[in-house]
Amino acid sequence: MSDLVLRAMKFAREVHADQRRKYTNNPYADHLAEVVGIVSTVSPNHPDPQVTHAVAWLHDCVEDQSVSVSSLRGMFGEEVATGVMWLSDLEQGNRAERKAASRQRLAAAPSWVQDIKVADMISNTSSIKMHDAKFALKYLEEKRLLLDVLTLANPEILAIARAQTD
Repeated sequence: MSDLVLRAMKFAREVHADQRRKYTNNPYADHLAEVVGIVSTVSPNHPDPQVTHAVAWLHDCVEDQSVSVSSLRGMFGEEVATGVMWLSDLEQGNRAERKAASRQRLAAAPSWVQDIKVADMISNTSSIKMHDAKFALKYLEEKRLLLDVLTLANPEILAIARAQTD
């Protein structure tokens, strides 16, 4: 494991230390590790897979833990900070407006960022389907719409995500 990935893992585990997964109450770091694991199983869409793995560890720290982008930039560099920003849902408005803005942003994201988003969806959809069938109907429809615009993501993990949203 590279120094970059190790630092990202340690930082993510620290800032998410008190966060638990909805439904399972597992440590949130389990979700982050799962996303990294999924991304690491496919051929990297980024010339430096370590950047992809670092961003996968950090992908929720701005959105969920209010870590500043400037802090990420200082600790991990511009490319990692930019990758995390592509993945951070910070849009305003009602749910439909936020999800539409998120789709538009992620459709323009580089392929390696789209890979992380798809891995994140794979991790999230399994627990939601299992524990909250009512919410899953709306959530899975939103994810199907998002998958339709993630045209640069790795086709292998896209297929898995599509199967999970059916």
